Amino acid sequence: MRYLLSVFLIWLGVVAPVHAHKPSDSYLSIDIQQQAIQGQWDIALRDLDYALGLDDNADGQITWGELQRHHDAITAYSLARLAIHADAVPCTSRIIGHWVDKHSDGAYAVLRFAVLCEAMPRSLHIGYRLFFDLDPTHRGLLRLQQQGHAQTAVFSPEQPERTMGLAARSSWRELSEFGKEGVWHIWIGYDHILFLISLLLPAVVVRDGKQWQPVGRFRSAFFEVLKVVTAFTIAHSITLSLAVLGFINLPSRWVESAIAASVLLAALNNIYPLISKRIWLVAFGFGLIHGLGFASVLNDLGLPGSSLMVALVGFNLGVEAGQFAIVSVFLPLAFLSRRSWFYQRLTLNFGSVLIAAIALFWLLDRSLDMGWTVLISAPN
Repeated sequence: MRYLLSVFLIWLGVVAPVHAHKPSDSYLSIDIQQQAIQGQWDIALRDLDYALGLDDNADGQITWGELQRHHDAITAYSLARLAIHADAVPCTSRIIGHWVDKHSDGAYAVLRFAVLCEAMPRSLHIGYRLFFDLDPTHRGLLRLQQQGHAQTAVFSPEQPERTMGLAARSSWRELSEFGKEGVWHIWIGYDHILFLISLLLPAVVVRDGKQWQPVGRFRSAFFEVLKVVTAFTIAHSITLSLAVLGFINLPSRWVESAIAASVLLAALNNIYPLISKRIWLVAFGFGLIHGLGFASVLNDLGLPGSSLMVALVGFNLGVEAGQFAIVSVFLPLAFLSRRSWFYQRLTLNFGSVLIAAIALFWLLDRSLDMGWTVLISAPN
């Protein structure tokens, strides 16, 4: 048990700083009209810069002039990783415009393109392989619109191809797709995981003066964890829904900084306990902030009303399933080792110090913009 907990803490300490920001996504929209198929592909400039080297003078900024000089390279690189077939017959994609747009996590190159097929299809087969060789966590989010109806899908290294039937659409498939995406985002959302772990670490012990004492029964720890997870779930579900439906819109930098601060405060509370009872209230309060972080993926996709609700429900269910998997692994390990010096001194105290250090790094990086970022100056 000690070995497993040590591996878990070391793994978090090593990989968490790498994922201090929103995971890599691109947004692919395809619109099918009666006699034409057009598309728009939003790709993060930071990802294109990593793949192609857009920052010619290495000054940390990508100007409009630098981007223009690389338009042909961006076109060739992107279209080589997107294959569209109409009823098994290859189509040709042609770029008809380059733009730049701002998403919640920075500047994106916007490629607008026309899809030329021999005839209007009954189904589209789409192969997507952008950045998978460079970043296995990258995801491509597809929105396909036809006569006011929308379908969605998510591309990943494990599933880089999709066949989209145009005669009918399945809400169950969309629900499943975004459910998987919700699980994936909680598992790679290390700030959310560390916040949850910070709240769960004291669940198998109680504070007696200045000492931690192990709880007597698993039932006590279980119900404490249940209250914390339930409060966190309800809170982030509320703000996730409000943000996706457009009732709340806060700058991404504020949200990400507040999430980092929540992790820091939760970890420090384990070292210098100011709140030792009703931790579920802390989970609820900060969970409202974490819900805004989850919302960024669905907001950037820009789904229409009917698909938006399906995506929202599926994504939220996936997040809860991911949380359940984490808790069901953590809680038994923590309970079985709760009486040991290893848990009370090393796992709880040192683990909280480690989490606080990581969260402080995130807070400084996000609030003061101290990390490497990609900026763009648009033309006048």
